Amino acid sequence: MKREADEQQAGAQRQLQLLVNGSRVTQIVAVAAKLGIADLLADRPRTAEDLATATGAHAEALYRVLRALASIGIFTEVAPRRFSLTPLATLLQANHPHSMRAWAIMSGEEPFRAWGDLLHSVMTGAPAFEHVYGAPRFEYLAQHPEMSALFNQTMSEHSRRAASAILAAYDFPTTGVVVDVGGGQGILLTSVLQAHPALHGALFDQPHVVASAMPILEEAGVADRCALVGGDFLTSTLPIGDLYLLRSVLHDWDDERSVAILRAVAQAMAPGGKTLVIESVITPGNEASWAKFLDLQMLVMNGGRERTEEEYRELFAAARLRLARTISTDGETSLLEGERHDTAPANAESS
Repeated sequence: MKREADEQQAGAQRQLQLLVNGSRVTQIVAVAAKLGIADLLADRPRTAEDLATATGAHAEALYRVLRALASIGIFTEVAPRRFSLTPLATLLQANHPHSMRAWAIMSGEEPFRAWGDLLHSVMTGAPAFEHVYGAPRFEYLAQHPEMSALFNQTMSEHSRRAASAILAAYDFPTTGVVVDVGGGQGILLTSVLQAHPALHGALFDQPHVVASAMPILEEAGVADRCALVGGDFLTSTLPIGDLYLLRSVLHDWDDERSVAILRAVAQAMAPGGKTLVIESVITPGNEASWAKFLDLQMLVMNGGRERTEEEYRELFAAARLRLARTISTDGETSLLEGERHDTAPANAESS
């Protein structure tokens, strides 16, 4: 019995060691992503010395980073000091259709330092980001174009990966106007418009954000069906539309401002219109959940939060909307469809 107990204790220690080591993993992945190692290995395996020459890195230090990454399945050491791609590593390539490179880089930058002050958020309930950087996150991004561009690229990556699951899960209208509120560079809206050629769209976000969207819309062949509208969804009047998309918007904000955003949608909405809130929904129980960690990300970075379905129902009601149904996708997010009280059915449903 003692031997069994000792083995269990040793196993628990190894597991906790791996979990605590997570911050170090974040940094070595971020470094590899920033140096573009996965792109340099796209054609053939290369030595650490070759990669160091290409990136300007210190050869021995880079080798030690790559060796550690190979131990967790990101790259593989196919011969002494020579590395090749793995399926995980390909996701760090800039042009991979499901690239996570920008997110990996961003995770090692400002968010990493903000998470280092998590205790401030736990003790005060306020965002650690503002405590560390002296400004709210979105104000900081507006003042730092390079980080703003990285943030927008990260959001575009997320939208690109989520778009197919969203299109498969929701029956979009075939005509009318879809307004993407806080839609960044328009990746999700572009996918919707490509799938429904008779639809028109309006991309609404801060002026400096939507300014970078036109090349993406033009390349996708939907620019002639999409208006770009710059503004602030907390203070500006939204474009009139039949369906409003809010993907990863409400989780950035506290309840008061989330209700204000939903009210702006309800006021602009055409008769019979709907809103589609696309977020990670927290479910009860102790199961592993991406939403529970994303919730802490929102606490640390913005003062926002992820929510349960019931909490979204309450937000909708405060904005004179009704949660008509919740649709699960095959990804990490759910689609929460809202209607105005004067057009909503008596009962909501989940699917």
